[in-house]
Amino acid sequence: MVVSPAALESIRTLCVGLALSGLLASAYELFTARRASFSLLERGGVAAAAALPMLAFSAPFIILRNTVRGRRIEGRPIPFVMLATMIACGWSLLSGSLALRLAGLIAGV
Repeated sequence: MVVSPAALESIRTLCVGLALSGLLASAYELFTARRASFSLLERGGVAAAAALPMLAFSAPFIILRNTVRGRRIEGRPIPFVMLATMIACGWSLLSGSLALRLAGLIAGV
């Protein structure tokens, strides 16, 4: 089986995006002793504006964590889990691409 360079680049971007989202969500939990969630936006004002960049990059992890918990606890249907996973992976591709571009700009590549 031959894997194209474009497919390898997409896999790398996906992995970077998922790793970054997990890192940010875990760091938030470490420093605040609370889980990162989209409910941070409900506060409004400056707190919501400050939480927005962190949530934009940690969203794939939050979506996947909530989906797995929902499947295990509430018994959500498999098609729902598949759709949520596809959304999280698409979001991860976008955030991973942005992170790699920013790293390239900083490194001067």
